[in-house]
Amino acid sequence: MSISPVQRTLKLLRAEGYLAAVCERWNPHAGCRQDLFGFIDLVAIKEGETGVLAVQVTTHANLATHRKKLVGNDSVRVWLATGNRVELISWAKRGPRGKRKVWTVKRERYIIDSK
Repeated sequence: MSISPVQRTLKLLRAEGYLAAVCERWNPHAGCRQDLFGFIDLVAIKEGETGVLAVQVTTHANLATHRKKLVGNDSVRVWLATGNRVELISWAKRGPRGKRKVWTVKRERYIIDSK
């Protein structure tokens, strides 16, 4: 059994020196997972970096849906305006045809539009 994208991201962030924790929770009454502030799966902090890193995790196949979720969420703007950071991290198995596939990561950082 493969590990989940959230667990894979925790491992990645911890290898980069972050202290990271899962914020996403299962809501048994609603029968679904719920993110902190409607967009945060993980939070991470690192000595020497300002603010808290909020991470939304997905697979490459669901990247567009999660991107839209971040862009359309007012909580993201407030999170960024208070000096924090946001990343969308997605995972997929990739590799040449006929060869062993390996997990690849794509990271997108979000900033406040100054317009």
